[in-house]
Amino acid sequence: MPSSRPRWWTVPAVCVVLAILHTWPLVTNPGRLSRNDNGDAQLNEWILAWVAHQLPRAPARLFNANIFYPAPDSLAFSEPLIVPALLGAPLRWLGASPVLVYNVVLIAGFVLTAWAGYVLVHAWTGDRSAGLLGGSMFAFNTHTLTRLAHIQAIHAWGLPLALLATDRVILHARFVDALWLAVWMTGMAYTSGYLVVFAVVMITVALVVRIRDWWNRRSAVLPQFAIAAAIATAALMPVFVPYRRVAREQGLVRSLGNVADFSATLKGYLASSSRIHFATWSSGFFRDPVDSFFPGVIVLALAAFAVWWAVTRDIECRSRVVMLLAMAVTGLVLSLGTHTPVYGWVYHLFPPMQGLRAASRFGNLFLLAMAALAGVGLAALRTRVNARTATAVSIALVVAANIESLRAPFQYTRFEGIPAIYSLLAWEPGPVVLVEAPFYPPQATFENAPYVLASTAHWRPLMNGYSGFTPISYRQYAATFWYFPEDHAIQAMRRAGVTHVMVHAGRFDRDAPRVMAQIAASPFLERIAVGRNGIALYKLH
Repeated sequence: MPSSRPRWWTVPAVCVVLAILHTWPLVTNPGRLSRNDNGDAQLNEWILAWVAHQLPRAPARLFNANIFYPAPDSLAFSEPLIVPALLGAPLRWLGASPVLVYNVVLIAGFVLTAWAGYVLVHAWTGDRSAGLLGGSMFAFNTHTLTRLAHIQAIHAWGLPLALLATDRVILHARFVDALWLAVWMTGMAYTSGYLVVFAVVMITVALVVRIRDWWNRRSAVLPQFAIAAAIATAALMPVFVPYRRVAREQGLVRSLGNVADFSATLKGYLASSSRIHFATWSSGFFRDPVDSFFPGVIVLALAAFAVWWAVTRDIECRSRVVMLLAMAVTGLVLSLGTHTPVYGWVYHLFPPMQGLRAASRFGNLFLLAMAALAGVGLAALRTRVNARTATAVSIALVVAANIESLRAPFQYTRFEGIPAIYSLLAWEPGPVVLVEAPFYPPQATFENAPYVLASTAHWRPLMNGYSGFTPISYRQYAATFWYFPEDHAIQAMRRAGVTHVMVHAGRFDRDAPRVMAQIAASPFLERIAVGRNGIALYKLH
C-alpha cells in the first residue's frame, strides 16, 4: 500500500466499509434495526431529534427540552450531542424516524473517528497503512463496540485531531494550529462534556511530558495555547452556561461515591468483547461493558515495537512515543476512578471532573494512545522490509487487527415505529402537559425511555423523563404519580397542571384490569383514543 498510489478517497472509503462491517447487519435495514433494548439509545435518539427540531425554531431555548417538565434546562441532564445532531438533521427534516437518523449518525461517527485517527498517525509517519491501522483501532475497539447505544462514545474524532493540533503548536507555535485546536475543542464541547475533559487532560499530559520541546520557545508556544483556550472558552459558553446552571441550581454534581460505581478495574484491561478473544480466553475477565479495554494482541505488539524503535533507532519520534505512553498510563489510572487516590486529587483540582460519573471512560485516552503507537509501530516495521513485502505486511496487519477486534454480527431490536396515537397530541388544541402511566419511581426512570422517544411525535411537555440525572421535581411528582389511578394521584396531577394521561395498560401487569376499571370510573378522565397494544390517551379534566 505505497503512500503515493492511493487516491484521496481511498481512506474514507475504507473507513466506510469498516464501519459497515463492524456494525453489521445494521446497514441492511437502518430504519428498523435498533439498540432500543437499551434506554440510553432511546434517550440519544430523542436528543438528536430534539436538537434538529428546536435549533431552527428557538435556539435560545434549546436546553429547555420537553422532558422532565417543568424542570428547566433538561437537555443539560445528558450530553448535548449538538454536532452529531446537526449531521443527522437533514434526514430528520425530511421525515426520517429517530432510529434511522441515529443509525446513520452512528455509522458516520465511526467513519469520522477512524478517519481522524488516520489523519493523526499519517501526519506523524507519512504512511497511509499506518494511519489506517491506528485510525481503525481507535474507532473499532472493544470499548466503542460495546457502546453502540452511546453516540457520544462513537463521535470521538475530536481527540486525535486535538492531539495533532497540540503537537503542531508545540513544534511550530503557529496561530493556525492554535485555531484548529480551538475548533476541535469546541466541536467536542458541543458533542460531549466527557470528551472536553479527556482532551484537557490529554493536552496537559502532552505539555508536561514534552516540556523540553517547547520550554526554550515558551514565549511563542504558550501564547498560542492561551489563544486556543480563549477562543474555545468563548465558543463553548452557550453550552457551558446551562450545564453550570444545572449544577448550581439543581445539584447535578457527581460525588466520588457515584464515581465508584462506574470505575474500571485492572481486569477490565484484559477484557475484550471481540468474538475471537471472548470465545477463547477473555470471557472470564469480561464482566461489564463499562469495564472492557483490551486493545488487541496486534496493537500491543506493534505498540511495543514502536517503543523499541523510538528508543533504539529513531530519536526524532521519541518525544511523541513518550507522550503517548504517558497518555496511556494517565488514561488507565484515571479510568480506575476511586480505586486509586489519583482520581480524587484531580477531581478536586479540576472542577469539570465533578460533572462526570463514569470514570472508566478515561480508558479512551489509553485506547487512543495504544492505537497511535500501533500505527507508529507499523510505519517503523515497514522501513525494515522491501516495498513489496511492506505492502503485503501492511494489508495483512490492518485486516488482521480489524478481524481481531470484530464483534459483529450484532443482535438488534426491531423498531416498529412510534405508535400513531402520539401524533394526536401534536394536533391537540390548547396547552398540553402529558403524563405517561405508569409514572416510575426515580430508581426506575430507565423505564421512561420509550416515553421519551415517543415524545418526538408531538414535542409537547412531558413530565416523565430519562437521563443520567433525575431532577428533584421528578422525585417529588413520582411520590404520588406512581399511585395513578388512585384519586390522590389524579388530584396531584391536576394540581401540577397535567392535561393528558397516556396509559400503558400492559405495563401494569396483573393489576391492569383493576387499573382500567378505576380509570373508567373516574369523573376526571375522558378517553380520547386507543392505540396499539392497548395504549390509551385520556384527557384530564
